[in-house]
Amino acid sequence: MSALRLFVKEIRPEHTFFALPFAYTGAVFAARGIPSWWSLLWITLAVVGARTAAMAANRYLDRDIDRANPRTARRALATGALAPSAMLWAIVLGLALLLIAAWQLNPLCVKLMPIAAIGVLAYPLCKRFTWTTHFVLGAVDGLAPLGAYIGIAGTVSWPAGLLFLAVTVWVAGFDIAYALMDLPTDTEQGISSLPARFGEGAGRTLPVAMHGLMGFLLLAAGLLARPAWPYYLGLVAVLALIGKELADYRGAPNVFVLNERIFVANMVFSVLFLATTVAGFTLGR
Repeated sequence: MSALRLFVKEIRPEHTFFALPFAYTGAVFAARGIPSWWSLLWITLAVVGARTAAMAANRYLDRDIDRANPRTARRALATGALAPSAMLWAIVLGLALLLIAAWQLNPLCVKLMPIAAIGVLAYPLCKRFTWTTHFVLGAVDGLAPLGAYIGIAGTVSWPAGLLFLAVTVWVAGFDIAYALMDLPTDTEQGISSLPARFGEGAGRTLPVAMHGLMGFLLLAAGLLARPAWPYYLGLVAVLALIGKELADYRGAPNVFVLNERIFVANMVFSVLFLATTVAGFTLGR
């Protein structure tokens, strides 16, 4: 039980809630309403499997980097409290769950699964050689709404592609802010990140700009899919999110406090946007 608690703490299942609301959003776009509960179950399991494999790969591949970083030096693999094999098994089981869920949803999902698997396993390596690592993470998370859309519709559309891009820049934005916590260590150790490459100022301004771009992409997706008016209240939520982040950047010079506030704000936003999307398509039927 102690090992299980350590494993769950390392995997951080609460982060799955970042991907789930937008995965459901993709499904609602495809169904133009609420999909069947059976489909939603398999979409949920697909996201859980992918997220588990991604976090396990991150912990396994980064254990030496974590050991050298004061912020992460107490992680279970860095201290040896948890065997690396636990994460290897989590990768295998997470990808297996993703494959089973994809199989239940749609044959096209199964054919495209290798792309998701490569992204999940390759992302942790990117920080070793490119500051665009944040966008790779964003694209991996962006596969959640795209995959859910394909799982329901069995095809790809422009609105689905725009949702993918919107989530890509959304996740990349707050991951850049997250990287501010490790800026001194990353600079010293040569770890690639956007703040380490372009400075703290860029790390504080670009996330807000990227969330503004997210708003335009979500607007474009709505104009193409033509949901009812409640959908566009989600764009008001984007503006509220940007306003909240601007206030946080001004009022929270401590990057650890800043990230806690950004985490909560983005979590609330994703749930609100899902709610306005559901309302937009159900009222439009």
